[in-house]
This record gives sequence, structure tokens and C-alpha cells, in this order.
Amino acid sequence: MSAVTEAAPVRTPQPRGGIGRSVRDSLVVAKRNLIRMLRIPEVVIFGLIQPIMFVVLFTYVFGGSINIPGAAPGNAQAYREFLMAGIFAQTVTFATAGAGAGIADDMHKGLIDRFRSLPMSRGAVLTGRTLADLVQTALTLVVLAVVALIIGWRAHENLGKVLIGFALLLLLGYAFSWIGALIGLTVRTPEAATSGGLIWLFPLTFISNAFVPVDGMPTFLQYIAEWNPFSATVQAARDLFGNSIAGRPVSVTGAWPMEHPVWASLIWSVVIIALFRTLAVRKYRSATA
Repeated sequence: MSAVTEAAPVRTPQPRGGIGRSVRDSLVVAKRNLIRMLRIPEVVIFGLIQPIMFVVLFTYVFGGSINIPGAAPGNAQAYREFLMAGIFAQTVTFATAGAGAGIADDMHKGLIDRFRSLPMSRGAVLTGRTLADLVQTALTLVVLAVVALIIGWRAHENLGKVLIGFALLLLLGYAFSWIGALIGLTVRTPEAATSGGLIWLFPLTFISNAFVPVDGMPTFLQYIAEWNPFSATVQAARDLFGNSIAGRPVSVTGAWPMEHPVWASLIWSVVIIALFRTLAVRKYRSATA
């Protein structure tokens, strides 16, 4: 009599659901993108060179020519301390173009379609990418801060405030990376994503308090500059680093974000994340449907 052996049913592992699954999937995708960045070191190196060039050029070319209200005319050290918060903020926001180009490249090569075939959270692909970009941006900030210290920039507040200042800068960069993600999902090629990611950043960063005081701008630009979310983060970083000029009014127009820059920076970043993450995930779902 032959015994009939029944094969045990194969149980497919069930992925964790809800927030736990989304976090796990996002971290896996972030790890994948970080490994990819390490294998292409020239991307990281070129990303470091540009902000360093801005620091050196602005410091030594414009440092003695731009007067900061409340400081002695031609005081290069005053301009250096005024400038660095703006350079830090510009660095984290310019990473937006890279985020958009990376997502557009993944779409163009069909990688997103392969992710779609896996049992994973839809939003994890974008969240993982933006988290990996955040890590790269943090590394860039560390190197840039060291360069700034070498050329004479100093923070005059305690370590806790300085770290909060850098945290607000990174939060702004993370918020803007979601704008880059939406652009990358909208355009057809990585080249278009790079161009689309930069074209709006130049007016945003230069119509601000990052590189020159807003006092000399036309009145209508002063209002735009002081309600600019970029300006709020720059002013918050200056205050937390102790780089604001003592006795100088922080606002020309009396704008609330300049009077309360830390809160304004936090609110702006959270609103941008909430809005553009929702739009990007919705666009991703429609693009891969």
C-alpha cells in the first residue's frame, strides 16, 4: 500500500500593512538609492563643488562690495556671516533638481515599472528617493560648514541652536525635494527635469534675503522677498547661528515670517511637504496605473 503524501500548502509571506509596511519599504528604497550614489561618486563630488564655488566667489568677489545695514561699510566679515545662511539654504534647495532628474531617469528606464510589480507601498518609491537625497544633502552641508569655518565664518550661539538651524535647513531641502519629485514625474526626460528643477529656483533664491539685504530692493520685491519661504529659513538660520546684526530690524515691511522666522520656516516646510507629497504620490499612481 503506497502512502500518499500531500504537499503542505505554500504560504506566501504577508507584507506588513499600514504605516509599518510603508516605512519599511521606504527605507529599503532609500538604501538602494544610497548604494547607487556610492557607486557613482562623481555625482556626490560635483554636488559638493558647486556650493563651495559659491562660497568662495561670493565671499571674495562680493564680500568687500556689499554693505550690510548695521555693520561698518566694506566689512567683509559681516557679509561673510550674513551670506553663509543663504548659501546653506541655496545648497539644500538646489538638490531639488537632482531629485527630479533621478526620478525622471527611473521612469525613463522603466525601473518604476519593476517597482510597481513588487508587493510594496506605492508612496515608498518616492519617499525612499527623497530620504536618500536628504542624506546626501546632509553630507554636503557638513562639508560646506567645514569650508565656511576655514574662510572665517563663525556661529555665535550654543550647539543646540546651531543644530536646530541646520535641521530647519534640511527640512526645507526635504520639502523642496517633493517639488522636484513632482517635476520628475511630470516631464518626459531627466534633462527636462533638471531644467525644470532649476528654472524656478533661481528667482526664488535671488528674490530673497539670502545674498543681499532686501532694503535696496523695489518695494514690491521687498514684500515678495520677505514672504518667501526661502527667506524665512535663511533668517531663522541666521538667528540660530547668531549671525544677525545686533540692533538691525529683521523686516523692512513688517512681514510676519521675518518677525517669527523659526516658526515661519517650520510652517512653510510642513505645508510644502504635505501639499507636494500628496500631489507627487497621486501623480505617481496615475503614471504607473
